[in-house]
Amino acid sequence: MSWGQPRSLQARQLLAASLGLVAFLALAGYALDRAFLETAESNMRQRLRSLALAYVAGGEFARNGEFIPPYETVDPRLERPGSGLYAEVVLPNGHWDSMSAQGPTLPAGEMLDANQESFEGPLPITEISGQPGQAYRYGRGLIWSAGGDDARSEFPYTIYILEDTTALSRQVSVFRQALWRYLGGAGLILMLLQAVILRWSLRPLRRVIDELKRVQRGLASRMSGRHPRELEPLTESINAFIESERENLDRQRNTLADLAHSLKTPLAVLRARIGEDVPAQELREEVEAQVRRMSDLVSYQLARAARSGHVLFAAPLEIEPYADQIVRSLEKIYAAKGVLCEFDIDDGVKFYGEPGDLQEVLGNLLENAFKWARSRVLLTVKEGEIAPNRRPGLLLAVDDDGPGVPEDKIDLVLQRGVRGDERVQGHGIGLATVQDVVRSYRGTLDVSRSKELGGARFEVVLPPGL
Repeated sequence: MSWGQPRSLQARQLLAASLGLVAFLALAGYALDRAFLETAESNMRQRLRSLALAYVAGGEFARNGEFIPPYETVDPRLERPGSGLYAEVVLPNGHWDSMSAQGPTLPAGEMLDANQESFEGPLPITEISGQPGQAYRYGRGLIWSAGGDDARSEFPYTIYILEDTTALSRQVSVFRQALWRYLGGAGLILMLLQAVILRWSLRPLRRVIDELKRVQRGLASRMSGRHPRELEPLTESINAFIESERENLDRQRNTLADLAHSLKTPLAVLRARIGEDVPAQELREEVEAQVRRMSDLVSYQLARAARSGHVLFAAPLEIEPYADQIVRSLEKIYAAKGVLCEFDIDDGVKFYGEPGDLQEVLGNLLENAFKWARSRVLLTVKEGEIAPNRRPGLLLAVDDDGPGVPEDKIDLVLQRGVRGDERVQGHGIGLATVQDVVRSYRGTLDVSRSKELGGARFEVVLPPGL
């Protein structure tokens, strides 16, 4: 037994469903985490952009080109050293930093083209305490104009607003804790719900197992018919197998009983003759006759028992090769009559059963047709009734152009030991044997007048199989 693979079907399905659920929740959590982080960064970009534009709008430049910050602060943190929010103005010949940038070491900004924007981060910085940190930086290139016609009254500059990641990291941390807490709770609830649903969905299988146990213990004779569509082929196959085994057992008992009953008379004759004072030659002849009779009875009953049953899940057999072999033999036997046998066999039609049963049916029907036909015999094989999830049925018919079978003698010719015409040689068991074989397949054997050839028509119809 291999370790790591649960033997229970419910455990296997629950394990597979749990792994799939965990993988889904992990991917969903990762996607939500990335979406939240991207949204937070986008919000920070917009906030820093608004701060940069507001800061520039409130500030101005001195004649010497020095930047003068707004009189009314845009954000109080810009006035507090090491607050985490920083402003930097990069000029062509230098730069200006806000009061909050006194102490921390910030990455140097470069000049940007007019109206060019940039958003970077997280960038490494050194906080006022000397500890390493990270910050996001928004920059925009602008042009300051003093309002004169002189080109020297205009010059480019770039404004940068930086904010460390402390607040953003705190938001992300709070979000991740809540996210995984809720996803973990949802996953636990879904796993419990999966277990309940799986147990409910496997209830029909447990009912099948319970019914099988009842059949094994002898408390029930067959499976019930109250099962889902997906399990019906299984339960029907089990019922068919049970019925087939029960029929085989009954058939064997009947065969033994018939054999015992048949041997009673020869044994009684021998017992009576032995007690009589008869000549040795006569006694020898009587013993030989009765022994021969008993041998014939045993052979007949054994052959009958062998023909009676069939394999329930037999492989499909091509019909034409068997029919062709039988017809070749019959053409040699009835060569003097010159009978012509025609085939009308559809492509793909197969017989699901034992080869011996197929040969028994074809052999007896074709031999009977050759015996009574004047010159023509027709073998017709077509696909029968079709049912969902079942093997197709079979229609097999043999027609001849002989005298046919009168309606009042149809039941007689199908009886064992009765011949249609006592003047014709035979034992009168061929058609009865065919009927026994067909009944073992739950089929029917019908005798009627042939419309194609005018003689007799023997039609075998087998229902859809399992």
